[in-house]
Amino acid sequence: MNKTPKPHDLLWGFAPDQLPADAPAWARLAMASGHPVVVRRAHCIPGQVAVGIRGTTRDQRYGTCMPLAAIQCRITPEQLTTPPATGTWPALRTLAEIKPLLDATGQPWGPTGGVGFQLATGIAVLHAASDLDLLLRAPNPFSRQQARELLAALAAASCRVDLQLETPAGAVALREWAGPSARVLLKCAEGARLVLDPWQALERAA
Repeated sequence: MNKTPKPHDLLWGFAPDQLPADAPAWARLAMASGHPVVVRRAHCIPGQVAVGIRGTTRDQRYGTCMPLAAIQCRITPEQLTTPPATGTWPALRTLAEIKPLLDATGQPWGPTGGVGFQLATGIAVLHAASDLDLLLRAPNPFSRQQARELLAALAAASCRVDLQLETPAGAVALREWAGPSARVLLKCAEGARLVLDPWQALERAA
């Protein structure tokens, strides 16, 4: 692959025999079934990428590292913005509803979580109470007023929408950035930390 995978990308090619010896049986079964792994925020040794495996239940989540050389296919959230014509679950209907709104931002965006996984694989993981998880690439500062306006627009959706702003330093929840707290939680490979400005976090850490 000629591009470094980013958090929330889905990757295919992880074989069961590449899992650590103590990996749970359900994780081996998922890999044997050809399921993708999702890129997560963590550090691995050079030549590998941190990934997560999801099972059939909410508590089945397993983190490990995948060799970059093993990647056979990669799908990004931005490739999954077209909802199915016959989406029945609220989360899929919401994706169709808010697509024009997010397209109008001019920034790359896409679904993550269960919606992204189901759209990419065809594996049914959604249910009536599923949220719609999204990311919006925000390489340049996104003002708190912009965040409040976008959050208000998303409030009318058919289901709860959890949108993450992806900054160069990591991800911050739109709901937090639109809120009153001076500091917000920034998620990055080193862990989560409170910052005043997610777009200046790299500069201040240098």
